[in-house]
Amino acid sequence: METTHQNKEAWNVGAYQAWVNRFGNPSEAAMKIKHDPAKRIGKALDYMGEIQERNIVNLLGSNANKAVALALMGASVTVVDFSTENEKYALELAAAADVHIRYIVSDVLQLPDEVLTGSFDIVYMEHGILHYFTDLHALFHVVNTLLRPGGVLVTQDFHPVSTKLLSSRGTTATIRKHKITGNYFDASIEEKEISFSKFLSDRSENVQKVLLRNWTLGEIITSIASCGLYIRVLEELPNQSSDVFDKGIPKTFIILAEKRG
Repeated sequence: METTHQNKEAWNVGAYQAWVNRFGNPSEAAMKIKHDPAKRIGKALDYMGEIQERNIVNLLGSNANKAVALALMGASVTVVDFSTENEKYALELAAAADVHIRYIVSDVLQLPDEVLTGSFDIVYMEHGILHYFTDLHALFHVVNTLLRPGGVLVTQDFHPVSTKLLSSRGTTATIRKHKITGNYFDASIEEKEISFSKFLSDRSENVQKVLLRNWTLGEIITSIASCGLYIRVLEELPNQSSDVFDKGIPKTFIILAEKRG
């Protein structure tokens, strides 16, 4: 509970302005998403199947860039996130894009019963979500409860090799160096600067800190399977940028898991 409280407090200070700095005001951001909504989802879209009229819940959906993109492709989208600042940007973004999204401000692990109806076709989580949970079994139990029979979990997150094991120095392919500095099996909770801090124009003030627990790939897979979800795909991906120096290092992974009837 202490971890959740600190993280919630951090995400409710400065997030809205950070997204304006990063993406532009909601009207500007909406124009970019409308130009190519599929690009905003990326590789994970390959595992979602037909989007039109699907009922999708985006857990910890933050500023709703991905949710709005899915809505533009015809999905009915619900976002769950515990930041009112994220909600403000998200609803303004959706309005500017002329789509409707449902935004629930809540801790994922404390969702009201009226949401846990087993009616969603897809539970979607992407990039930097799992490390906010100190109990993955509790998270994937919620995922199972949200999904209808035959529904799927699609999650894309940062690969543990990159988050737990390697550190990188340098800014270009010619000088970047990677070293094994971490302990892959370290189960400790770390305090780090919140992810949007790099988009804040004024860093003279105290930057908000969050508490994170990085998981091994084995822990993630086991937690999903133990909650009654059938793992259909695990795809490990290299760096998708043009930096070829990183191509041999797993940067993200995608898991597709199905709730069987």
